[in-house]
Amino acid sequence: MAHRSIVISLGIAALIASGIAPAQGEPPVVVKPIASSTTTASGQPIRFPPGDARVTFSEYVIAPGARLPAHKHPYPRFAYVLAGTLSVTVEATAQTLTYKPGDAIFEVIDQWHFAVNDGPEAVRLLVVDTLPDGATSTIIKQ
Repeated sequence: MAHRSIVISLGIAALIASGIAPAQGEPPVVVKPIASSTTTASGQPIRFPPGDARVTFSEYVIAPGARLPAHKHPYPRFAYVLAGTLSVTVEATAQTLTYKPGDAIFEVIDQWHFAVNDGPEAVRLLVVDTLPDGATSTIIKQ
């Protein structure tokens, strides 16, 4: 914990030294919580795989009019909508959830679902996968 404080302090000092400093009276770092959940979009508990895991950040760009094939994720996956509007339908429940910019997505685990971009602009997602090293994050329904 002390090591982390030192690194943060050094980082703030470096910003100030480089001339990028907050305005007088402004805090040097502002944290705005975006989302927090212990369950997926369908209410499943979020559980991480045991043992060592790989965390991967990816940007997905989904063209207007695109429909992703039915698929599932065997491990926790999270996304943040940067642009566009995405509708996700869980096949087993026929539940459709719509996500817009600024929304967090807690993807369903091991449930078939598909997504559609019915909007006029590309959907851009920041996607975070957590899975055992070497495992696949997505299984396409055959």
